[in-house]
Amino acid sequence: MFIQIAKLSFAGALCATLAVACHSSSTAEQAAPSAPAAEEKKIAEVTVSDVQTFVKTKSATVFDANDDDTRKEYGVVPGAVLLANKEYPLSLLPAAKTDKLVFYCGGTQCRASDKAAARAASAGYSDVNVMRAGIRGWKEAGQATSPAPQS
Repeated sequence: MFIQIAKLSFAGALCATLAVACHSSSTAEQAAPSAPAAEEKKIAEVTVSDVQTFVKTKSATVFDANDDDTRKEYGVVPGAVLLANKEYPLSLLPAAKTDKLVFYCGGTQCRASDKAAARAASAGYSDVNVMRAGIRGWKEAGQATSPAPQS
């Protein structure tokens, strides 16, 4: 009997602790948004048509956040700077932190461009954008690509 009471007491204490922890966590999240949510607000989405204009007028630096296999299959937006990974060297970014930057990856489900764009925003760049359609959307819209450089 004593063991059953001890088990029930322990289970009750555990449930109470979890309930308090869950409530505290959700209250804290509501009170202060996390840093990534704040960063996401700085990053706008642009369309394939927008990027086509930026490429034509050379009014933005375009960054490809795809891996080598995706680049081989789909090519790259002409003139895009190729990033090796989301932790690319910040020296690849333009000196002026007000320059327009556009990041893209494979397509609407890919988030490598978001991570690469967030890195630029965290470094203080003010005009950071993502082309959500990615290289697949670029090609589907009939835009020309450059072949991926051979490594």
